[in-house]
Amino acid sequence: MTSGDVWLPFPPDEIEGLPASLGYRRWNGEEEFPADPADCVFYAVPYMKGQRTALRPLERMSRLRVAQTLTAGWEHMVPGLDLMPTGSLLCNAGGLHDTSTAELALALILAAQRGIPEAVRSADRGDWEPALRPSLADRTVLILGYGGIGRAVEERLVPFEPAEVIRVATTARTSPRGAVHAVADLDGLLPRAEIVVVCTPLTDLTRGLVNGDFLARLPDDALVVNVARGAVVDTAALLAELGRGRLRAALDVTDPEPLPADHPLWRAPGVLISPHVGGASSAFRPRADRLLRSQLARFAAGERPEFVVAEV
Repeated sequence: MTSGDVWLPFPPDEIEGLPASLGYRRWNGEEEFPADPADCVFYAVPYMKGQRTALRPLERMSRLRVAQTLTAGWEHMVPGLDLMPTGSLLCNAGGLHDTSTAELALALILAAQRGIPEAVRSADRGDWEPALRPSLADRTVLILGYGGIGRAVEERLVPFEPAEVIRVATTARTSPRGAVHAVADLDGLLPRAEIVVVCTPLTDLTRGLVNGDFLARLPDDALVVNVARGAVVDTAALLAELGRGRLRAALDVTDPEPLPADHPLWRAPGVLISPHVGGASSAFRPRADRLLRSQLARFAAGERPEFVVAEV
């Protein structure tokens, strides 16, 4: 039997099927800790509470064995790795956000292509302004980052009859849907991409990947959709293309974030912005409960958890 506390951001009695052999404490970022952090062996990081909150108890968690994020990205936890005891594991949320983020990616594509933001602004003025807009059908879509979210995006794209889906990952491979190209092949792929959906994690390799050279290779009027992390895209380079009216963008994430009220992205032509809500839907909680139940069942049984992204 594993001894020690499990810290959860949700009331434990709301998650059915948790292993009875473990003891649970609820902590969702409040100023006061629910117990001595030194007794915590499994830490489920509060969701969307910011890096400072996520890292605050780590230096006192001397018995920690697993830190479990509820986010697909884990870059906010990297500074805390040095605070975690030797042998402990950092796990991300695996496929928890695939469904919700893919839904938003599709919504952003459709809204941008069919001019929904312009229609809403016209409606606010009482203006009737019909226009011919580009469809998603018959467009070539490049998915940059073909992991769980990228695959989920493609599954939702298929019924909308894209002309072609180009899949790109770190290295080339095959998938049930077809070939996956390597990032190294982007130069030859981008001129065909009328819509780019950015799904890649933020790493040293992907930071600023969508830069001026990347954007310059896209055809005129291409749409850049970012549901990954803001820093994957070079904001200044994107603003330059938007300002010229050559490209369009639909962004759930930005750099910086939150986006200041006076930032030029808010007023750039051809841009649609949502406030980092890719995972924030009713789909989150049941999938978070399933993830925690599964990970804790493995932990209680002495098995290695899934979705390990770092081992200290």
